[in-house]
Amino acid sequence: KEADMDEDEEDEEVDDEQLLDAEAVEQDTPAERSGHIAVVDRNIMYVWGGYKNAENHGFFDLYLPRNEIWTYNMESGVWTKHLAGGSLHSSMSGSCGVCVDGVLYLFGGHHARGNTNKIYRLPLRTPSLDKGFCLCVCFGVFFNWDSPGRGWNNHIHILDLETSTWSQPITTGDTPSPRAAHACATVGNRGYVFGGRYKNYRLNDLYYLDLDTWEWHEIVPQQGPVGRSWHSFTPVSLDHIFLFGGFTTDRETLSDAWLYSVSKNEWKPFKHSHTESPRLWHTACAGPDGEVFVFGGCANNLLSHHRAAHSNDLLVFNVQPKSLVRFCMETILQHRERLSSYWDCLPKHLLHSLKQRMARVNTLGS
Repeated sequence: KEADMDEDEEDEEVDDEQLLDAEAVEQDTPAERSGHIAVVDRNIMYVWGGYKNAENHGFFDLYLPRNEIWTYNMESGVWTKHLAGGSLHSSMSGSCGVCVDGVLYLFGGHHARGNTNKIYRLPLRTPSLDKGFCLCVCFGVFFNWDSPGRGWNNHIHILDLETSTWSQPITTGDTPSPRAAHACATVGNRGYVFGGRYKNYRLNDLYYLDLDTWEWHEIVPQQGPVGRSWHSFTPVSLDHIFLFGGFTTDRETLSDAWLYSVSKNEWKPFKHSHTESPRLWHTACAGPDGEVFVFGGCANNLLSHHRAAHSNDLLVFNVQPKSLVRFCMETILQHRERLSSYWDCLPKHLLHSLKQRMARVNTLGS
């Protein structure tokens, strides 16, 4: 699975496509999962990969289908399944995903036969996703430290998307210690790193890397969250990063949330209604209206010998104040019987957004 797991604690994994297909049931929402990736393009969240419990095979884990991509429309609240073709040969968990100019880039991950350092790309704005994943680059970058095939590192690697080449910049400053299962966020020209696991400890230190000078800086706020790994760290404005969940050194799965202010160098606890929904190895994406959408993850101790409580719940956190447009939309929908005759006077993009939100109201009301 991941470097955050001890080798003697890893469950066996099932890589049997026939088993996966036999257990697959047509659903209108994604299956429960952990270790997946999620990215946002415009108002659509894309979810791929991860693994779940096998239904009929004890404590074995089952990878989600490699050709299956789920989209969530943040305006209509509708999930849609897509099947992608291409040259992606393995289902995986623990991959890294990012969306750049409407293209999903998928790097690395763990599959039943080990780890990979391949990169795939998938255009998201084509009429359909069936053209599938395309292999971009295959280059050896990873690590052997204390034992063969396994180790801790604090390296920085850069992929040039135009030339499909890797490089490793020379960094200076207060370099973070090696770690795994940490979380990163980019705000302006700074790349922030919080927490993660080093050996048997979960950290709560905070660093940023100046992406112009490649200099590391350690940040020491007065008070902050407990050390953790497998958490999410999501930029929600030019001044705030949202932290949720994770897993402590004492092997507690967390449900706390925090906001970090860049300008004030200050952590503040964030009150929310999901305190009974602890999560680790989930995903968190910022939406267009100041919301953070947390999907999936595990609700219990993933390293124990008990059955993992993988989730397919979507937790929504209203982190930023609603925009004036959002308030107007909600008011129009609240009084839709009186105002619907005027809708056609709206600009096309607002009318489309309003109809998307109307579809969500109808779905929730049915």
